[in-house]
Amino acid sequence: MKINLSILLIFMALISGCSWFGAEEREMNKSAKELAIQGSIEFRDKDYKKAIKSFTDLKDWYPFSQYAILAELKIADAQYKLEEYEDARASYETFENFHPENEAVPYVIYKTAMCWYNRIESVDKDQTPAKKALDQFRRLSIRFPQDAHTKLAQKRIKRCLESLAEHEEYVANFYLKGEKYKAALKRFEEIFALYPDTDAGKRALENIALCQKMLM
Repeated sequence: MKINLSILLIFMALISGCSWFGAEEREMNKSAKELAIQGSIEFRDKDYKKAIKSFTDLKDWYPFSQYAILAELKIADAQYKLEEYEDARASYETFENFHPENEAVPYVIYKTAMCWYNRIESVDKDQTPAKKALDQFRRLSIRFPQDAHTKLAQKRIKRCLESLAEHEEYVANFYLKGEKYKAALKRFEEIFALYPDTDAGKRALENIALCQKMLM
């Protein structure tokens, strides 16, 4: 009985393995166009993980297909939708590096910026995402001033500047509360010089006058 059970288990494992290989083989028999359609449907249905799998298979199996570039871009878009911003950013940057003249580049730069923008935190936190997003939005504006994505970028730039200015204001207020007026004055002057059109920049003028008064 034990021998028969062992044989049965081995047989079941083999059957399972054959099914797996059969499914894999059926996938590999799909053309690049079929994988592109499959991935697009999965993306449309918000099944982003499956879409990534389909587009990755397309890219790996048919690297010279006319659909391969589409696959690269849609992988990045699916990662972005999953809020896997670091992976998405890397994928967008790779796309731009390999296809610098592609018509999708303005969109790709915008989405690269958005991968940083969506990670901006409160003003008391590290502002690297705001700085990186601002750099990318400005790069887009310089390279493609007439593109539709540049108009979207202009709205995002304002928030980046506000976040950076308010972070500096947060530090300056820390010095001010600690009665370190010289250090506070320097910070407020920098805020006004770098971010004059922000709310923090406008408040900086009053604080500059206050610090100067306290230093007399």
